[in-house]
Amino acid sequence: MKTEPTLSVAARTLARKLALPVACFVLMAIPGAFAEERPVISTTSASADEIRAFCTNIADAARDQRYLIQKQELETLQKGVDERIKVLETRRAEYEDWLKRRNDFLKMAEGGLVEIYRKMKPDAAAAQLAEINPEIASAIVMKLPPRQSSTILGEMPADKAALLTRIIAIAGNANTPKDPS
Repeated sequence: MKTEPTLSVAARTLARKLALPVACFVLMAIPGAFAEERPVISTTSASADEIRAFCTNIADAARDQRYLIQKQELETLQKGVDERIKVLETRRAEYEDWLKRRNDFLKMAEGGLVEIYRKMKPDAAAAQLAEINPEIASAIVMKLPPRQSSTILGEMPADKAALLTRIIAIAGNANTPKDPS
């Protein structure tokens, strides 16, 4: 009698150990019982009429999508054109500013001042032009005849003549900075 309780304890222990795997096996054996049902897509061959009907039905949506993509591309291109127009307007304003500064620069030397330096000896004119504002001196030198200008620049100290030459060169350059000195 003592062996029977031992067998029943062994049977109970074995049953406990096998209960979970047996339960999992049973649940896996029932494939769709606890699963979500999904529509079944059949891959049967469709007729040409069905294919034509499908294509006709999605044609408007596809066309609308193409138009949307083209619209976005056109908006991107328009932004690029607008940016280029802004750059061109900025450059035009810079050019107009440069032209105004150049004309103002040339007006500084107009009138009797140029005539005074034209009648002076080159060494005396060079000494006086070396002492005045370089912008005014270079404007005067620009208005003089080339032969007289070269003689005056030759009589000036090298650093002053180089500065005047640089200002004169910048005055003729369209890409000149705002401050010519």
